[in-house]
Amino acid sequence: MYKGIYIALSGSIQKQNQIDTITHNVANVSTIGFKKSRISFHECLVSKISGIADSDDGKSMTNVTEVRTDYSPGAHFTTGNPLDVALVGNGFMTLEGDRYTRSGALVLNREGFLVTSTGRRVLGEGGPIQIPPGGKVLIASGGQVSSDGVVVGTIKLVDFANTTSLVALSNGEFRSDDTPTASTASVASGYLEASNVDAVTEMVQMINTVREFEIYQKAIRMFDDAAARVNSEMAKI
Repeated sequence: MYKGIYIALSGSIQKQNQIDTITHNVANVSTIGFKKSRISFHECLVSKISGIADSDDGKSMTNVTEVRTDYSPGAHFTTGNPLDVALVGNGFMTLEGDRYTRSGALVLNREGFLVTSTGRRVLGEGGPIQIPPGGKVLIASGGQVSSDGVVVGTIKLVDFANTTSLVALSNGEFRSDDTPTASTASVASGYLEASNVDAVTEMVQMINTVREFEIYQKAIRMFDDAAARVNSEMAKI
C-alpha cells in the first residue's frame, strides 16, 4: 500500500512542476521575444528507486526528464520604430557579458550605445555599437546600423548548433558555454517578435494538468484512508 501512495505522490509532484511551467509561459505571453518551455517525464521502476532488486513488481514512479525551451519563432508585428528589430530566421543578437537575445526592443542610452530595454549593450562585429549624437538611425536587413547614411556597426548575429546548451535567463536573455556560429538570419527593422506562447493552448493544457493533479490527490487520500482503516482494525485484534 505504501508503494501506491508514493507512486501517486510522485505523479502529483510532477504535475505541480508542469503547472509551474505552464504558469511561467502564460505570465510571459506578452513578453517580447519570449520562448515557451515544455516539460517531459519518464518512468522509474520502484525497484531502482528503492535499491531492492526483488521489489520489481512492475510499479513505477514518475520523474522529470527535462524542461526544454521551444525556440520556434513568434509572430512579427510592426511598431514603426526604426530601433525595434525582429530576427527573421534562426539566431540571436549578441549582447555584452556573453548573453544572447531575440528581444529586439532596442534603445539608445545616454552615451549613445545601442542597448536592450534592460540596458545591456548590443554587440557589433567590432564591439558595442555607438551612435553619434543627433544622427538619423537606420538598421538594414543585414544588421548594419547607420547614422545619417554612415555605417557605424553591424549587429553580431549568431546561432548554436545545439540549442539545448542555451540556458534561459530573465528578460528574454540566454547564455551558453558552447561557441556560437554565424547566423543566416536577417533583421527586420520597425518590427518586434512576439512571444511564441499561444495563450489558448496553454490554458487548455493548464486545465487538463490541474485535473490530473486533482486525480493524484484523490488517489493519495484513498490510500491514506485505507491505511488508517487497516491500522484501526489491527488495533482491535
